[in-house]
Amino acid sequence: MIRFGPAGIPLSCKGRTLKDGIEDVHNMSLTAMEVQLVRVNTFRDYPEEDAIGQTIRTLEDGLVLEIVRDDCVISDPDEPIEEDDELVYLNTGIVGNFAELGILGDMAKRLDVSLSLHTPNYIDLGTNSDLTPVCLNYLRYAGQIVNELNGDVVVTSLGLYDGTCSRDVIDDKIMENVGDLVDWWQGAGLKPKIGIEITGQQDVYGTLDQVLDLCDIFGDAVVPVLDFPHYHSRGCGCLVEPADYVNVIDQVLPYCDGKFYARFAGVEHDGEGNELRLTPIKKGDLVFEKLGDALADMCPDGTIISSSPLLEHDAMYMRIIYERMVNKRIAKALRASKKATAEE
Repeated sequence: MIRFGPAGIPLSCKGRTLKDGIEDVHNMSLTAMEVQLVRVNTFRDYPEEDAIGQTIRTLEDGLVLEIVRDDCVISDPDEPIEEDDELVYLNTGIVGNFAELGILGDMAKRLDVSLSLHTPNYIDLGTNSDLTPVCLNYLRYAGQIVNELNGDVVVTSLGLYDGTCSRDVIDDKIMENVGDLVDWWQGAGLKPKIGIEITGQQDVYGTLDQVLDLCDIFGDAVVPVLDFPHYHSRGCGCLVEPADYVNVIDQVLPYCDGKFYARFAGVEHDGEGNELRLTPIKKGDLVFEKLGDALADMCPDGTIISSSPLLEHDAMYMRIIYERMVNKRIAKALRASKKATAEE
């Protein structure tokens, strides 16, 4: 089964909450949604008197993700809050409190909408600058949110080659920081996978080989995210025929237990390995029908998120094209079966 859905709350959705988005996605006969954690604002505050003895899970006012106690950071949502604790609030507009995440996760499951989340676009795990621990916090927060939503994947990039040091040094720092993140992730018992995105520019970490190397090193905790526009741009327009898609999908399937996660949109690129901009599917040089052909022949399980500027409109377009191709193959197989039976 291939799930299709938008990267974010549908553009046509009248409400802008996560609940509104999930319901809208379901009503459009789509079955996936990638929550966008684009802007992350955190602040600390001491607990009100009535919050003492409660837990992150039971607090009603504000999305709290961590407790800071004697310089120790506690992420357990069932840890009782003490008087001298500091609470770390996340102001995202996604939900009003932690408990709401679980409620929405249950609702999404009932509506058969698979949830994932994309971290802020600028993640720096390669320089060990002041920004790096902030980015690691973003990734930890994303993991906690998706875990409580019963989601599948936290999608992220990892860093830039900014010229401050060699690429090898940045690669080593990224490897070290991803290792620390995986250790924390597993220690916290988080179930979602860390999805490392194939990126679309030469000065950004994230070739297919780099992503698969991370999957080899860190095992089941990390999965590749096959961003087709990025891969196509890096490869100077390499996705042309269905066989090109089959080739790259075959490379990632062994790392995701046969269920891939991908993003699709039209794209413009400079022909030298760099993405310029995403476009509606019908306006770029990346043709979804070729991918649809490949998927209809391969019949893998997976999720394809529309990162097109048209979001849900292109998600529905992809679903319709894909289902049409599958139905043609089914009809052809039935005709062949009837013909073979008649000839016996």
